Amino acid sequence: MTGAPATGKTTVGRLVAGALRAAILDQDVVTGPFVVGADLDGAAGAALRAARYESILATAADCLSVGTSAVLVAPFTTERSDSGAFGVLVERFAAVGASTTLVWLTAPADILIARMSSRGAERDAGKLADPSAYFRAGLLDAPAVPHVRIDATQDPVAQLENILTSLP
Repeated sequence: MTGAPATGKTTVGRLVAGALRAAILDQDVVTGPFVVGADLDGAAGAALRAARYESILATAADCLSVGTSAVLVAPFTTERSDSGAFGVLVERFAAVGASTTLVWLTAPADILIARMSSRGAERDAGKLADPSAYFRAGLLDAPAVPHVRIDATQDPVAQLENILTSLP
């Protein structure tokens, strides 16, 4: 599951994992306690990003290696914009016998801003300080890799149905 903040990745990811009887690996849950207060955009941000993604990818590979499907929830900004990075991810999971489907949740910026405002999460404060600058960073751009596009303004159950019918 990928998409900008407030697209509903966690909500829909949980629905998909439940329907597939799969493990749900949400980056915020798996690594969140380790990054509280960290500057994810600062100089150490790249190393921290790499460690966060390695945590969920390695956990997913372990799940897959014992026959448990996994739904990963994270922005996957690099992987969805760089075919080489996405290819590495696909190959990693193929090595344990799994296929990979990138699901991209998308919604207009005004809806995402309203959702972030209403959820009141501390992690959104910087984004809400200057939303136009934040969303100019390419977060709303469609992935450059194969993906399933899901309209995140739909009811989550409708999103689930669209995702399930799109899976191999």
